[in-house]
Amino acid sequence: MNPVMNAPLWVAVPMAALVVLAAGADVRTRKIPNVLTGPALLLGLATHFAIGGWTGFQSSFTGMLIAGAILLPGWLMRWMGAGDVKLMAAVGAWLAWPGALIGVLASLAAGGVIAIVYAIRHRVLLPTMFGVVTLGAWTLSRGTRGMAPPIVTSGVRFPFALAVLAGSIFALWVRP
Repeated sequence: MNPVMNAPLWVAVPMAALVVLAAGADVRTRKIPNVLTGPALLLGLATHFAIGGWTGFQSSFTGMLIAGAILLPGWLMRWMGAGDVKLMAAVGAWLAWPGALIGVLASLAAGGVIAIVYAIRHRVLLPTMFGVVTLGAWTLSRGTRGMAPPIVTSGVRFPFALAVLAGSIFALWVRP
């Protein structure tokens, strides 16, 4: 264990390389390549197995499932791309349980901050806030069972891998 970080270097270095490469690709092309996320996910699982045996693998697999599952509704609602979910699952495999939970929650918080900055920059903050209130009201309303949620997009999208980069690096220093 590194005395400064909460994660060992064998986790921190490959995970940091993954999120830096993914963020660069997402900024340039608005896509996160499968050739990056797939091998990274498998390598995270295999590395945890090689170092920690079945316990390490289970922790890594749980981290992968939790991190991917938390972002999955965002993809289903078309708020983010599948590459974002796969990237977060790969990061979860590297951070393992419970570090993956910290990583995904920190990524979502960073995504919120980045979304506000993008909304201000593109002058859509008020319509975006109205959409958030509309979605919140739909969620809290008892009369919406079985109804699809309202479409509440400003049309402005940002590379979510930047948020995953920030949240994942943050998770390296937080003790679960």
